[in-house]
Amino acid sequence: MRLSVIMPVHNREALVGPALRSLLRQRDAADLDIIVIDDGSTDGSAEAVRSMMVQSPCIRLVQQPNMGVTRTRNTGLGLLEPETDLVSFLDSDDISPVGRFATDIELFRNDPDLDLTYSRMMLVDKIDDERLEPAADSRSITVRGIHLSAAIFTRRLVERVGVFDEAFHQAEDTDYLLRTFESGPRYVTPETVALYYRRHPGNMTRQTDVQSREFMRAIYKSMIRRKADPTLRRIEGIFELKDLEDWQFM
Repeated sequence: MRLSVIMPVHNREALVGPALRSLLRQRDAADLDIIVIDDGSTDGSAEAVRSMMVQSPCIRLVQQPNMGVTRTRNTGLGLLEPETDLVSFLDSDDISPVGRFATDIELFRNDPDLDLTYSRMMLVDKIDDERLEPAADSRSITVRGIHLSAAIFTRRLVERVGVFDEAFHQAEDTDYLLRTFESGPRYVTPETVALYYRRHPGNMTRQTDVQSREFMRAIYKSMIRRKADPTLRRIEGIFELKDLEDWQFM
């Protein structure tokens, strides 16, 4: 099966290499197509990606002026090729665990009607970029949170949900996932750990005032949609946000 992974990049020269290597080590699980969109980086991010493309032709690099993460994700959706069967995402500072794709893609092979898998994520404060695993002294918690990389979408589901709402500067992923589940897909929630989410000072989610405002706006828009269209599904019992209440990273 052809799996396209969309990776936005903006000034992640030191981190994009490990993120890509974590995908490349899983090439035996699928016909892998990695779409990297460099969103106006001013460091060596694009060069770091190009250095890996020589040995890995499954990586595609597109450069654009800085447009922000939401429009960059839409650029990636626009680059999907006709052969793509499945779509996922990985941010350029995160890691895809070994075996992640092999486990979840098998579910699609066994059930042609399946639209979506939505797995778990591990938040960590230290990652060993050689081993591509959490560092021995890292703090971590595993949850079913809100993250695009936890999902593998069928191409037909992506086409049904549409593009990201470019009115969002953050929480575009929350809005997209809410719209996805509202549409009533056939989905499963495996126990697979789909990503190691690297917590560091450069995370966009560190901008807590913006993140909170945009997150609440995504929730509000979901409420408005479901009020206007009672056929849309309620979003219950999927995300485990309560597990994060006592979790604090330095």
